Amino acid sequence: MKTSWPIRLVRALFFAFSVFIGIAIALGLQQDAWVGAVSGAVFMGMLMVLDVILAQFTLRDFSHATLGLAVGLFCAWLITRIGVFQLAYFQNHEEGVALQNIVEICIYGTLAFFGVTFALRSDRDQFAFLIPYIRFRRDGSEGEPVLLDTDAAIDARLPGVFGTGFLSGAVVVPRCVLDELQRLSDSAEPALTLRGKRGLEMMEKMRARPEMKVSIHEDGMADMPVEVRLVTLARELNARLLTSDDNLAKVARLRGITVLSLRELAAALNPELGVGDELRLPLTKPGKDKNQAVGYLPDGAMIVVNNAASLIGQTVDVVVSGTLPTSAGRLVFAELKPAA
Repeated sequence: MKTSWPIRLVRALFFAFSVFIGIAIALGLQQDAWVGAVSGAVFMGMLMVLDVILAQFTLRDFSHATLGLAVGLFCAWLITRIGVFQLAYFQNHEEGVALQNIVEICIYGTLAFFGVTFALRSDRDQFAFLIPYIRFRRDGSEGEPVLLDTDAAIDARLPGVFGTGFLSGAVVVPRCVLDELQRLSDSAEPALTLRGKRGLEMMEKMRARPEMKVSIHEDGMADMPVEVRLVTLARELNARLLTSDDNLAKVARLRGITVLSLRELAAALNPELGVGDELRLPLTKPGKDKNQAVGYLPDGAMIVVNNAASLIGQTVDVVVSGTLPTSAGRLVFAELKPAA
């Protein structure tokens, strides 16, 4: 995993500090300075190795583990305070005090271990059940983050939508989505390769835009399907899920997750034309009847203009005269707007 320069700087500063403290301690104990320097370097090296091992351990995981540890230790304290060690077995045993200490250590260690592991496997709703009036969610002023799935990451409209200000908040891209984009870009099928490369290009464009704060999230759920990982991660981060997958959207909504869909947004922005509405329309081809011309709205809706066959290739003002729903979509009829 690539390490950011602030992490490297912190490691270097603490390494130097550890060596300095080691030398100071060695001189204070009447030892050679090099012994202290080596001891400090070895100590800091062990910490750096531990830091690399725990690289996937997030601050959220740490808070969960801390709470689980506290609950486990509290339960162990309760067990050791209910008079178990007042039983005759402990009182009459020759090594009663030593045996009591061993049992206490085992109880505390066991419940602390299970408290941490249970907490790390729990989600936000389970913590809310444990502490009913506390919700683990971001400050409202920051806004809920937006979690992208693969289709949303490939959609070229996304940077433009964020640029308009209709979407805000941090953009979170799970590691599984980046892995899927890389897999697509390395595919032997040209169509899939183009989709993967376009998705990676979209990632670069989004990270370059100042209004979009894009971060990569290491979810640590490699053994789960991508859809399950996305829904679980959206719940953990209290994030809005941006997707074009209808089935994924249904599952996420059933689990109480806010779902955003660029497809639904585009459909909602389609103009609802009614009789009498006026618009400018480029005429592109002849219609069924010889006196008709056809033009298209930006959303793909087809408009048939009567008595306009001679104006094909021009942009004209038309007045909507009627609409007709069809299996292929909405068909709109219009007339040329009379000259003023």
